[in-house]
Amino acid sequence: MRDITLYQYLLGLESPWTASQVELNIENQRVDVWVEHAKGRQWPCPECGTEGPLHDHGEERVWRHLDSCQFQTLLHARPPRVKCPEHGVRRVRLPWAEPRARFTLLFERFAIEVLRQTNIKAACQILRISWDEAWYILHRAVGRGLSRKQKRVIPRYGVDEKSAGRGQDYVTIICDLDGGTVEEVTEGNSKQSLTSYFEQLTPEQIDGIEAVSMDMSKAYIHAVLDMLPEGKEKIVFDRFHIMKHMGEALDKVRREENAMLAKSGESPLKGSRFIWLYSKENLPEKHWDRFYSLKACDLKTGRAWAIKENLRHIWGYKRRVWAERFWKKWYFWATHSRLEPVKKAAKTFKSHLYGILNYARHRITNASVEGVNSQIETLWKSACGFRNKKRFRTVILFHFGGLDLYPVTH
Repeated sequence: MRDITLYQYLLGLESPWTASQVELNIENQRVDVWVEHAKGRQWPCPECGTEGPLHDHGEERVWRHLDSCQFQTLLHARPPRVKCPEHGVRRVRLPWAEPRARFTLLFERFAIEVLRQTNIKAACQILRISWDEAWYILHRAVGRGLSRKQKRVIPRYGVDEKSAGRGQDYVTIICDLDGGTVEEVTEGNSKQSLTSYFEQLTPEQIDGIEAVSMDMSKAYIHAVLDMLPEGKEKIVFDRFHIMKHMGEALDKVRREENAMLAKSGESPLKGSRFIWLYSKENLPEKHWDRFYSLKACDLKTGRAWAIKENLRHIWGYKRRVWAERFWKKWYFWATHSRLEPVKKAAKTFKSHLYGILNYARHRITNASVEGVNSQIETLWKSACGFRNKKRFRTVILFHFGGLDLYPVTH
């Protein structure tokens, strides 16, 4: 089999395209293949499909193809142009590459597979492409996926912020809780960050939103209240953030009591910070003896821990009315505990009570969003950060957007 015929099959070329010349450069480990088309053919307009005669050819272009036995393979061709009565002179669509692409469809598909499995630096070494070329493939893949994405109603959202650099630099991650995908990444963590996403949705999509899980961010709260009908009934404050806030109040009680006891001698609370942050069932066995001895000492920290643990029961109720009855008892206990950090936390929860009680109806959390954030943090560390937020958004949607990234190769 001649080399020209071989590459005719390897490239998947069909009439009117044929491989006309193949050059092997062993020194540079490179194979160059030239492709030509038969004469006298009618060509379809890429805009409307109307066929017409050949107008002329563009300049010769080069596309990177899959390697041949570890030799870089480059495809050369002069793209034909057709003159359409409606759209004028247009370049014909080529069967081996998308418009304005620098790689063949098969190479892009393979590159996407590699980029999904490893970081950009490693992908560049495996594929023997530059950093900019890798980002070019990423951007094209995400753009392709977004253009194919169908508008659909998403009933339950999760919203959280993610650090995107040093200082107070954030992006907002908006997730489909049922699908487990990232729907959008917007700049900042302000009201506009979430509002800008809702503004892109159709009225049907807006009406179809049943619940939004979030932390107690004022910006996100106001965005939901302004953009969603009956928004207050759809906000669900994430239980993890509520318990984290309560855990911080407990730790503040411990620090204050530890400092007070240390003045009068050795404090039994010294080195016990993490013991109090465990829930009872998750406390490691090695800490049992010390925990129960501290609990028996009638410390303020022990009372704060009991109040914290008792709050967890509110998420066990499946009816709002029973959850509200429990809340009233817990709130009375917390505000009469004479523990200022606990009282302050309880009053904060009271002002956000609607979103806590809404859990009884919607029963959603930001657990999947936090999981995605953890994986995003791994990507961030692996890449040692990203040049700008646009690239950060691209890589998040590439890995977690649930998009159809691959070009059509048949």
